[in-house]
Amino acid sequence: MEGNLKYRRVLLKLSGESLNAAQALGYDPEAVRDIAARLAATVDGGLELAIVIGAGNLWRGAVGAKLGMERNTADYMGMLGTVMNALCLKQALEQAGVGCEVMTAIPMHPIAEPFSHSKAIAYLEEGRVVIFAAGTGHPFFTTDTTAALRALEIGAEAVLKATKVDGVYTDDPKKNPDARRYATLSFDEALDKRLKVMDATAFSLCRDNDLPIVVFDFSDPTSLDRVLAGDSSAATVVSNSAEPTE
Repeated sequence: MEGNLKYRRVLLKLSGESLNAAQALGYDPEAVRDIAARLAATVDGGLELAIVIGAGNLWRGAVGAKLGMERNTADYMGMLGTVMNALCLKQALEQAGVGCEVMTAIPMHPIAEPFSHSKAIAYLEEGRVVIFAAGTGHPFFTTDTTAALRALEIGAEAVLKATKVDGVYTDDPKKNPDARRYATLSFDEALDKRLKVMDATAFSLCRDNDLPIVVFDFSDPTSLDRVLAGDSSAATVVSNSAEPTE
């Protein structure tokens, strides 16, 4: 795949739910191994890969709200959940034969090393996968924002947003069979049409720094390879340079 790569360095945003398949909470060993194998193949093909993963398989802020928790506490619990998921994925990647490092926004020695953009870039250039955990280290920021921020700090060429649909649609394709998928979409058009791509802070960071967002269906086992090869039928690319669709 090395000769067909459109991107050489990317930040992949994964949901925590991707690690648990059909289970309500926790981890599905088969799902974790499958993800690791897919990611290992991309690195073997020459991709420099960084990852931010959510914690939805372990914790959700809505649960904290129902328990009457203050937002700070609930968000810190979510950050710890992302560290657990990062360590789980790191082990699976190493078992698949890929070197991997976890870097956290909150110092957690000896569990992982603290985030350093220069060290992260050095690891990527060595062919190691880098997983960024513990969010930004501050409450009130989502893992979407973490993904945009870290992507900019390491000089990624795109943020790959892994979802359950193959791009951004005019409406919910699971409810409206007439919903149309955008092959490309400008940041301004997404704002004008109020299309949900990423949270507002993450979206603004990407728009203001001219960093494309590629939205694709991670549940399709072929989709990541197709996205990396630039297959326009596999995703929606949101960028400043996209031509208006209408």
